[in-house]
Amino acid sequence: MDLDLIAIAILVVLFAAAAIRDVHLGVVTLPAAFGVGIWLAKISLDEIFAGFPVSILILLVGVTYFFGIAQVNGTIDRLVEAALRKVGNRAVLIPLVFFGLTMGISAMGSPLAGLVTAPVAMPLAKRFKIDPMLMALAVGCGLSAGGFAPTSLFGIVTYGTARDADIPMSAITLFLIALVVNLMLFAVAFFMFGGPKLLRQKGDFADDIERTTPSFTTSYAGGTGRPKGERYEPEEDGKPVRTIADETPDNKLSGIHWLTVGFMVLLIALVVVLSLMGKEPDIGVLCFALAAVLAFIRPADGKAAIGKIDWSTAMLVGGIITYVSVLQAMGAVDTLGEYAAKVGAPIVAAFVICLIGGLVSAFASTTGILAALVPLAIPLVAAENIPGWAIISALGVCSSIVDVSPFSTVGATLTATTPADQRERVTHLLTRWGLSMIVIGPVLLVFGLVWPSSL
Repeated sequence: MDLDLIAIAILVVLFAAAAIRDVHLGVVTLPAAFGVGIWLAKISLDEIFAGFPVSILILLVGVTYFFGIAQVNGTIDRLVEAALRKVGNRAVLIPLVFFGLTMGISAMGSPLAGLVTAPVAMPLAKRFKIDPMLMALAVGCGLSAGGFAPTSLFGIVTYGTARDADIPMSAITLFLIALVVNLMLFAVAFFMFGGPKLLRQKGDFADDIERTTPSFTTSYAGGTGRPKGERYEPEEDGKPVRTIADETPDNKLSGIHWLTVGFMVLLIALVVVLSLMGKEPDIGVLCFALAAVLAFIRPADGKAAIGKIDWSTAMLVGGIITYVSVLQAMGAVDTLGEYAAKVGAPIVAAFVICLIGGLVSAFASTTGILAALVPLAIPLVAAENIPGWAIISALGVCSSIVDVSPFSTVGATLTATTPADQRERVTHLLTRWGLSMIVIGPVLLVFGLVWPSSL
């Protein structure tokens, strides 16, 4: 067996072994990259270090630090509760609102942060007689869409890795593709799981949110105890429930909240405007700059937000991409290109790699799969006229929409927060939905995006 194929086989074994033993994949692949590079590839330490994705890590750390401050200072808490109150008694809007809320939170650095809405969304589905499967998919699709924002990890890893491989790609285009696909899936779920009947259903949603939901401040920002300004009133069973008085100043946006919101808007505006001008804004550096201002204003928030930085994902991406850079130096990518050429039809090869991405991601880390497969899809870009942005976007979205499977973190959280009397049904349906996406995703993305864009 050729040395490059041995190196690829080692990566596959590492993925499997880390999953079975529940070991952090980044911790495993980083030393393996140096071992394979030195002993098999015969390349120097300097060359291996050059493959370490410094630019992507700056993005990851900068984005998660900035939005970590927004969590710690309570800005996200205020925005979420304000959005929930706007729903009023329109039950049909509840799934859509949770789609939007989850997407917005997932876009703020870490896609899995969007799961904070699940413990609120799933019990409310029962309270308002909404099919819990519809609510689960509203959260799952919102998380997948928001995860591909230019400020979130799926998007950062996908377009960052593509750019490092010299594949021109717009972060905005990637996000829009993910948003459209997930809106389509959410629309299908809406009609499959009782959405139309909600048009005739009413419920006092705003009052329910104010009286019975757990504090977003304590659950999402990681604090403990009662937020300042809350009042507790007894119910008939004597148990205290949370009551938020609209006149309480702590419910309103203070100066630091308005400043943080303004910085969020400024960040989005800079990314969009600079992208339209043909520039490549460094989102990580922008986030560090904005976070530094907030940290100087309130140093305690800046210190607390250090713990919000997603160091685990930074390690994961760093290890995998360094290993993949060694594979590239060994010529493994060229070898895969030769195999892709033998397939005969690049579209078939694109379908297969998207299928593999979805299949593995249903049981493993989506971020890890993106970091590993995006560079290995380069040979397909070189084959005939397949646009790089199209195949990379298809691969990314196909690897994400399967995450509602109960075998993944997202799906497991959704089933765990479903009321007990519906949990078995939701688990069964999410399994069928998630596994069906392994095939539906490649069909939809390859033949609906990649193939038309290559004509």
